[in-house]
Amino acid sequence: MTDTLIDRRDLEFQLYDVMNTQALTGRERFSEHSRDTFDAVIDMADKMARETFANHNSAADKDEPRFVNGQIEMLPEVKQAFDAYAQAGFLAGRYDHDLGGMQLPETIMAACNGFFTAANPGTAGYPFLTTAAANLIRVFGNDEQKARFLPHMLSGRYSGTMALTEPHAGSSLADIRTSATPADEGHYLIKGAKIYISGGEQSITENIVHMVLAKIKGAPAGVKGISLFIVPKFHVDQDGNPGERNGVSLAGLIHKLGYRGTTSTALSFGDDAPCHGYLVGEPHQGLKYMFQMMNEARIGVGFGAAVIGYRGYMHSLEYAKDRLQGRKASEKNPESPQVPIIEHADVRRMLLAQKAYSEGGLALCLYGARLMDDKQTHPDQQKRMEAGKLLDLLTPVIKAWPSEYGPKANDLAIQVYGGAGYTREYPVEQCWRDNRLNPIHEGTNGIQALDLLGRKIWQDQSHGLQLLMQEMQIDLQAASTDRCQQWALSLSETLQQAVKVTQSLGKSLMNGEVDKSLANASCYLHLFGHIVVAWTWLRQANAAANALASANSDVERNFYQGKLQAAQYFFHWELPTVAQDLVLLRNQDDTCLNMKAEWF
Repeated sequence: MTDTLIDRRDLEFQLYDVMNTQALTGRERFSEHSRDTFDAVIDMADKMARETFANHNSAADKDEPRFVNGQIEMLPEVKQAFDAYAQAGFLAGRYDHDLGGMQLPETIMAACNGFFTAANPGTAGYPFLTTAAANLIRVFGNDEQKARFLPHMLSGRYSGTMALTEPHAGSSLADIRTSATPADEGHYLIKGAKIYISGGEQSITENIVHMVLAKIKGAPAGVKGISLFIVPKFHVDQDGNPGERNGVSLAGLIHKLGYRGTTSTALSFGDDAPCHGYLVGEPHQGLKYMFQMMNEARIGVGFGAAVIGYRGYMHSLEYAKDRLQGRKASEKNPESPQVPIIEHADVRRMLLAQKAYSEGGLALCLYGARLMDDKQTHPDQQKRMEAGKLLDLLTPVIKAWPSEYGPKANDLAIQVYGGAGYTREYPVEQCWRDNRLNPIHEGTNGIQALDLLGRKIWQDQSHGLQLLMQEMQIDLQAASTDRCQQWALSLSETLQQAVKVTQSLGKSLMNGEVDKSLANASCYLHLFGHIVVAWTWLRQANAAANALASANSDVERNFYQGKLQAAQYFFHWELPTVAQDLVLLRNQDDTCLNMKAEWF
């Protein structure tokens, strides 16, 4: 069974040949780095992920955390992996040297974290949430909050969570009821309940820092009245040492289809004892602050979905090369030797689809990480602003497209295995179960569709969309071979049709036909996502075609030919599927909108 998590040759190609990541070393923040240091930290992540995360992936799935006598019992390997991750510096990897960080680019950190998530999504959830919660405190916390919590979160003493969802409200944060009452001592008393809180209780760290959304009495209605609070599991002294238990308690564990190694919890605040919370920033601005963590999490969910799909692809590719079964259709002799199933065209179809989804999703997410780097560190202020607009526009796509097509890749991996695929003796069924959560994590894909069509496309007079089209135009013009030019033409024609549909939908929205215009938002997300991923494949195809001309070994030639064939698959098999989306959107089809609940 392969231990390959992500094909290193593919990652190298995407980072350096397509995205020119080594150019980041020319920026002041990354000036102490080189391609050698980037590769070294990726090497460490790959090795550590295989040795300390993958080693208990199956065990943590089978022996998930238990709530026993008020305590969480979990495999000791989970803590060992978390501690190893923290001690290696990955929790603080992107942070300033002053905070114990390595000042690594987001692009490199994303690549590194891809190995950990591919190896063990359940265990990887704890550091993923911790570093995002720490970043929220770093940006919006006051000096005292930073001093009290940040060093200990980045060292791995404390973990972090995001506590948004409530039993009655789900994704509708405007309806949360958790309250915050100011106390004379300067803190707030938090009262309420949260559900589906990943990592909300565990036996890994000394303390857990919950980032909690709540409403102060008298706050404006809806999302404009939400504030953000730091709520630690244990009270913390001035030096950050945990003391007595705070009034946040575990009400129960939730048992999931996948990601079983990450505890999913129901938490109660202020039921058994007073629950102290510390206001972050200004009152009633909590959702604005939390969107930083939510957007980081959405990009992380998309990346996770891509690499879990990738892991299943690696497994099924190896299986297809080794598994002997049947003969080619043209072979009539029943006594001839059986062939590896990869020799069958339909198996190659399933493998090509996985390659297109996984490597396309990886390219999309790495591009998102690069936009984060450009937003934060590009020397040109105008470029920083443009990167932020592009990232804002693409975040729903980065979250939703891989989390739809990563599980589809895993479904195909199961199919490649045949009867072995749905048994627990083989790894791909767990990949699918883990990945199936991602279309729901951090805002369902339907919510991402509404966000894209209802808001992101129109922001700042569609400046983000204009910037995206300018970026695409660069690669459309760069297509130099006949094959790449053919794909560029296909993408350009599809893009022109999408622009017309977008303009039509915009007019309807301006005329107040909101429900009708957004009724098929999922079709728009599919259309938009496929166009963007087709663009990432054109970028890869252009780079592969250029490199193929000077490749000097069969290994290299095979790699580049594989890239071109996967691009061909996407342009021949996937991009044409948006034709149906265009028809439905152009006609503003009312089939779903006008269906009545009583008719089901």
